[in-house]
Amino acid sequence: MNTAIRFLADQFRRASAPRNPLDVFDEQMTFGERLADRVAAIGGSWRFIIAFSLFLVGWAILNTVILAAHAFDPFPYIFLNLMLSMLAALQAPVIMMSQNRQAHKDRIEVRLDYETNLRAEAQIADLHAKMDELQARIDLLLEARLPQDH
Repeated sequence: MNTAIRFLADQFRRASAPRNPLDVFDEQMTFGERLADRVAAIGGSWRFIIAFSLFLVGWAILNTVILAAHAFDPFPYIFLNLMLSMLAALQAPVIMMSQNRQAHKDRIEVRLDYETNLRAEAQIADLHAKMDELQARIDLLLEARLPQDH
């Protein structure tokens, strides 16, 4: 059996159950990182899209129909455009921070999956070697017994 695989199998047998590195990653996040993840989760939801669409329609109705003569932001809604631009200017980098952190977590997860696959391969190779040894012993026993049967 490959010595590296045997070494991994020995290490796996001796190792206790480690903490999930992704949980440790989440525990070490700062307040700003948690906030960025929360903003990204809310900003990318249907609930937000529907609520924001209703807000925009309400803004337009309020300034066009209800307050037609005394609208605080008449058509073409310049103040609304300013607010939307500022929101987009702030929201985009926050979402990018969250996506970068998620990409980092994905890389950690891929590495953990790879290590798990290596350990599984080492265990399978170890079991295969044991099965070969058992088969060899069974063959020896059968060979030793066959001359007695005849």
